[in-house]
Amino acid sequence: MRSPALRHVLTHLVTPLLMCIGMGLAYMGAFVTPEPHHLPVAVVGTAPKAKVLAQTLKDGAGDKLDVRTVATRADAVALLKSRTVTGAYVPNAEAPELMVASAASDMGATAVEKVFTPVAAGQGAPLKVTDVARPVADDPTGQGLFFLLIAVSIGSYASVAALGAAGAGLAMRIRALLALGVSAVVSGIGALLAGPVFHLAHHDLAGVWGMAWLYSAGILLIGVGLHTFLKRWTTLTMMVLFVMLNFTSSGGLFRPELQNGFFGSLHAFWNGAGFVEGVRSLLYFADDGLARNVWTLAVWLLAGAAVTALAALHEHTRRPHEHSARPGTEPTPAEHAEQAADAEDAEEELEEAVGV
Repeated sequence: MRSPALRHVLTHLVTPLLMCIGMGLAYMGAFVTPEPHHLPVAVVGTAPKAKVLAQTLKDGAGDKLDVRTVATRADAVALLKSRTVTGAYVPNAEAPELMVASAASDMGATAVEKVFTPVAAGQGAPLKVTDVARPVADDPTGQGLFFLLIAVSIGSYASVAALGAAGAGLAMRIRALLALGVSAVVSGIGALLAGPVFHLAHHDLAGVWGMAWLYSAGILLIGVGLHTFLKRWTTLTMMVLFVMLNFTSSGGLFRPELQNGFFGSLHAFWNGAGFVEGVRSLLYFADDGLARNVWTLAVWLLAGAAVTALAALHEHTRRPHEHSARPGTEPTPAEHAEQAADAEDAEEELEEAVGV
């Protein structure tokens, strides 16, 4: 290709085109066709009829449902509040009841209602639905936490581009301290949005802020560290890690039982899932499962600290080579060109991150 300008433009079009492909594959693969995959449900009762119903459902649904029986209604409520099952059906010839916990997943509650409505109709009775853990009135679908995740995530990974590009001349320890400070601000904004602005959190707002800080700090430290090695490809990498794979596996819209195996498996350890499920535990489920999700976020934060430490070591070992020339020596034309290209790449990286 003879034109350097045209080659430059085409080279920089690679990133947005890869973003287009990645976002399409991730979002459409995760959200377009939600279907039950081992959706856990319970049938309440010890009588033979309850066991026969459970076995009939299991045989008819195959891999779509994981059906168990529980002895009492109280046992079923406990399983719902621990998010072990998505729905629990109480057979009754006159008033069959389905119990759900929509705060865990509004889509999950809808899915189990579709499963058991025909069962109740077969008994010739309308299905009564009881919600044992309902989200607050200000967030009737419970999906506000997913959009809070998006806000905190974008504030975090967009700040990585600013710290990496504009702060490239600073020592890594300064950039790491800035990352921790920025994460405190981003999580503070998230807490304001969750509390006073949109009223998603009616209590434990300090806990929401703390989880948002853990989440944001992990992203920022990972990004600041990766920038040393990836430069202008950092934005794309951050989008893959903390948008494409993160939002889709968070459980904010669909829990893993309504997704394919790939995104469902990521839910077990990805940081977005740790944040969403942890805040749910804090706000709606009496801290059940909170410790596990806090540990998930802490592990990601430790991973970010490790990446940042490796980047600091790399920059420290590289610096003597960069300053080996005598003081006052003018850069060569090639060095001038490289510095100009680095500056241009930094500006474009920042624009891409902010644009996204």
